Amino acid sequence: MATSLKNLSDYDPQSVPNASELSIGIVVAEWNMDVNTLLLQGAIEALKKHGVKDNNIIVNYVPGSFELTYGARVMSENYDVDAVIVIGTVIQGETPHFTYICQSVSYGMTELNLSCDIPFIFGLLTVNTKEQAMDRAGGKYGNKGVEAAITAIKMALYN
Repeated sequence: MATSLKNLSDYDPQSVPNASELSIGIVVAEWNMDVNTLLLQGAIEALKKHGVKDNNIIVNYVPGSFELTYGARVMSENYDVDAVIVIGTVIQGETPHFTYICQSVSYGMTELNLSCDIPFIFGLLTVNTKEQAMDRAGGKYGNKGVEAAITAIKMALYN
């Protein structure tokens, strides 16, 4: 969680294993694409920084955040990946839709992690405002995409 005390992009690079042999899938929601593009860029830069080769980063798109879990499962079934990151942004609105989407994706990601042999990484922003999203997509609280990429590397190599 990003706060004034924790920046999403701050980590000890020495604590990240060499990822040159990894293949990472990323599934990105097209809804709120302006924010998600920044998150994706952060994730890709962090993966490359730690050795993941360009051709070992597979990016697929789904229409919205609700579809992320299905897209992640399809990614894991159709590509030889060591981890899958989902990237999306859900911004609170005037209806309970926000709650349903956030709970659904959280539950779906938990189910994938429990039922599959690779890690699925939660790179979904769940925020109240567009400003909060931008603050976490490379703004004052760093980039959630970077955090998701580092988590993917560590979990893919977890023993």
